[in-house]
Amino acid sequence: METKDNKNKATLLHLSALSQYVFPFGNFIFPLILWSSMKEKATYIDQQGKQVLNFQLSLFIYSLILVLIAVPIFIATVVNGISISDSINLNHFEINSFHLENVSGLVLIALFAVFLFFTIKIAEFFLIIYAAVKTANGDDFKYPLTIHFIK
Repeated sequence: METKDNKNKATLLHLSALSQYVFPFGNFIFPLILWSSMKEKATYIDQQGKQVLNFQLSLFIYSLILVLIAVPIFIATVVNGISISDSINLNHFEINSFHLENVSGLVLIALFAVFLFFTIKIAEFFLIIYAAVKTANGDDFKYPLTIHFIK
């Protein structure tokens, strides 16, 4: 049975990942600071801190992969449709051959990657809230699809 103080600290660890919406990389920085300052006090806090950090690192890798799939495909698609006109003085760019029938299967893959990215971000938000509620009740919570970097 965990003490109320340990439950509150573990809950705060999970909720600190939401700081990403205010500070860039806050989802790594704040949980890491909190976890490193409190991990020696209780094994429950140590375990939940590792869960938070592993989940955030896993999502970062998943998101990076999706961005590395989508962005080059979109750039290549747009660049294929742009021709530089002969007028160098005006630096005029025209999109001549960008039509819906030119959309390839690669663009559909890029759109699917963008869809997955936003789905992951929405799921992350709700999973963080769910984890905070579970740890506030003293239950162990393990995030799904997490790679265990910190053991």
